Amino acid sequence: MQDIRWGIAGPGRIAEKVAEDLTLVEGATLAAVGSRSAERARAFAETHGAPNARAHGSYRELVDDPDVDVVYLATPHPQHAALAVACLEAGKGVLVEKTFTATLAGAWRVVDTARTQGVFAMEAMWTRFQPVVVRLRELIAQGAIGEPRSVQADLGTVRDVDPTDRLFAPELGGGALLDLGVYPVSFAQMVLGTPDRVTAVASRETTGVDADGAMLLSWDDGRFATLQTSFHSPSPGQARVFGTTGWIDVLPRFHHPSTIVLHHDTDDPGERIELPATGAGYFHELTEVTDRLREGATESAVMPLDDTLAVQGVLAEAADQLGLVFREDDTVV
Repeated sequence: MQDIRWGIAGPGRIAEKVAEDLTLVEGATLAAVGSRSAERARAFAETHGAPNARAHGSYRELVDDPDVDVVYLATPHPQHAALAVACLEAGKGVLVEKTFTATLAGAWRVVDTARTQGVFAMEAMWTRFQPVVVRLRELIAQGAIGEPRSVQADLGTVRDVDPTDRLFAPELGGGALLDLGVYPVSFAQMVLGTPDRVTAVASRETTGVDADGAMLLSWDDGRFATLQTSFHSPSPGQARVFGTTGWIDVLPRFHHPSTIVLHHDTDDPGERIELPATGAGYFHELTEVTDRLREGATESAVMPLDDTLAVQGVLAEAADQLGLVFREDDTVV
């Protein structure tokens, strides 16, 4: 079996969890780490049990490393597009942390490059690969709740305003829309497809980023999704899919759940289905990428690039309505 050699760009908090789960993926090795600090890259590799991994003191060095097959990108949103394009042009596959890019134009640039070069690219929307979400999609496809007609989802957390934190920095793609909103939007798009209309409202922080917000996605045939996010409210993080003959609850937190409940009647407690994730939950998307690369595939059928573009389109429309301006950073490589 061919080993797939992984590189990690941006050795931060999420990358640490991904690196831990990567050790569980058969035939996958952490071959290199890229950071703006070679010392930080080396410390990351050693911490996560990859003492033979090369430590690169720039992203360009990682891009140019001939012994890397695929790069996981965990840098701030505005850096994703330029770095992903550089990797793809170097023949390296990419797993790009969500939100895929800061702008819709940036997403198109990455997708066009991947398709032109014939190189694998995927958004790291781990939700779609959680075992219980896979089961949810199977149930919907089997008609377990009839025709899906609407989705509800919330995702909130409490964050103290810190102008030095990327979450509150407009130039780093900060705000609830890109950091949290991508989850309910992607979930709704997964279930109902791409909406015909988007309506968005939100409050602003003192730094200019959005804080509490809501979106109504609607379809010409009457289907809809109501989604909310917050930096001020610790909401449960639950999702529901309503159909013509029942509904499915996705118990908190819906973006990496282990339990769903299938209902057919309001007096019925429902059928509880529990399917825990392996590791911290990143194992499943890492396995998908590793397996598809071995096959020579350029996209994932579970998280196809067209779905990523659709989600980016919704986020871009919401940003326009809210007066939010995001920009790509082309200086990272």
